[in-house]
Amino acid sequence: MSETQAPSKADANQRSPFPNPDQQTAKKLAQTVERAAKVFADKSLRFTKLRQQVFEEIAATHASIGAYEILARLGEKGTRVAPISIYRAIDALLDAGVIHRLESKNAFFACRRTDHTVKGRRPIFLSCEKCGAVGEVDGQHIFDLIGEAAKEAKFTPRIKFVEVQGLCPRCTTAAEKA
Repeated sequence: MSETQAPSKADANQRSPFPNPDQQTAKKLAQTVERAAKVFADKSLRFTKLRQQVFEEIAATHASIGAYEILARLGEKGTRVAPISIYRAIDALLDAGVIHRLESKNAFFACRRTDHTVKGRRPIFLSCEKCGAVGEVDGQHIFDLIGEAAKEAKFTPRIKFVEVQGLCPRCTTAAEKA
């Protein structure tokens, strides 16, 4: 498939890192929360009620969500907390690896990888400019190249992440039909 050729509908459905936003059911959300709780337990970390609530708000959407939007959503459900408490919960979720930060938007999204035991695998974050969906794909080969280039330049990288903005398969298909 060429770079300009859009993926077919079958390809998009089979290999897309973008979950269908219409398919986020209570059951799937509960499974996602269970998986996060297991990650916390495996790392001997506490998955407190607030951390779980913040995680649920992040995992309930397939797009990225900001801390103040999380705060507002929790407030609508009757949970009143200070912004610093939200940020602390987010930090714990980031440290556990169950969410990621989309640096370009200062927003967060749930990690959709099911295997958190693989060390050294880094994802590339794909962010849809139209619907806001965020996906992640294995990008270790890209990070290896970045590491090699940095080493050649005698540069020690501290933080490495790659975000790519564009259109997800659903928005690409919709744009082609328009």
